[in-house]
Amino acid sequence: MSDAKLNPPFRADHVGSLLRPPEIFEARQQMADGGITKEFLRDVEDKAIAAMIPRLEATGIESITDGEFRRAWFHLDFLEQLDGVTVTGMIASSSDAEGRVGMAPPKITVTGKLAHQHDIQVADFEFVASQTHGYPKVCIPSPTMAHFRGGRAGIDIESYPDLDLFFDDLAQAYRDEISHLYAAGCRYIQLDDTNLAYLCDPKMRQGAIDRGDDPDELPRTYAALINSALRDTPEDLTTCIHLCRGNYKSTFFASGGYEPVAEVLFNELEVDAYFLEYDDERSGDFAPLRFVPSGKTVVLGLVTSKIPDLESEDDLLSRIEDASSFVSADQLCLSPQCGFASTMEGNALTEDEQWAKLELVVSTAERAWT
Repeated sequence: MSDAKLNPPFRADHVGSLLRPPEIFEARQQMADGGITKEFLRDVEDKAIAAMIPRLEATGIESITDGEFRRAWFHLDFLEQLDGVTVTGMIASSSDAEGRVGMAPPKITVTGKLAHQHDIQVADFEFVASQTHGYPKVCIPSPTMAHFRGGRAGIDIESYPDLDLFFDDLAQAYRDEISHLYAAGCRYIQLDDTNLAYLCDPKMRQGAIDRGDDPDELPRTYAALINSALRDTPEDLTTCIHLCRGNYKSTFFASGGYEPVAEVLFNELEVDAYFLEYDDERSGDFAPLRFVPSGKTVVLGLVTSKIPDLESEDDLLSRIEDASSFVSADQLCLSPQCGFASTMEGNALTEDEQWAKLELVVSTAERAWT
């Protein structure tokens, strides 16, 4: 395979979150106990991120994130900073015999008019950019995360008697944040989305029906929302979406191949690239990739972030070859299937095992595209 890719996503890439070091856990506990200030916590985070970035760079990965060290949740810490969003409740979970977790995370509700009143990730991006020789990437939750779990019932009827107005305000809040990130120099943004992947799972689809939504129509609704959030982004800003079926302490929430959403995902959603889970049979086969048009990139999440066992390079190369029968190999890249710590608790592996996974992604990509 040839390699003409110089811009993100890179042939060897990653989703974004990384295992938190002990000092982050300690500082967050001190913060919860009232022992330190927010400013002290941020200083601890700065030091931890600055120490982590050279190690991430040493793996050969070119896209550099802050590991989401400043977050407890991949989505809540961002969304709760929008005016009109309320987060309530504590986590409760249980697992079934297959390892699927049944979890009730803190609940997102829209209790007032949505608005972007202050920058959310700009200072975080600027700090990463000041620390790296690589290509900084910002990961933010998809705007669909403010809708799917609660549906109409989770959105204040007085603030939004018409859901179209809700989607308009939500998209505008995202446009404001993205435009400020771009002005600060950000050129690589990833939207983390569980909901389009959840709509591949029969149980999740039934849950949408029970809430009064149409699971066949929601992908189009969500594509329109995301497209509106990304409207008028400059040509030199790479936008991508990561689809996830759940990643809490090495467990998962959903299963099912991409077929139910593939046509909309690849042809109506106006992003440059797709980070897709493909680390096991839960994500189905590569056949849905036949819908990927030229000019778009698919990052195959073939390396699992859930368990420490290293995949075989030869097996990964074989799977890349299999995928290339549905979409050109020049449109493919490689990554872990998800982050290593979508929530602060992280997955069940060590930091050394995490770095080994990323090094495997790099070494495999070098073999695949040279």
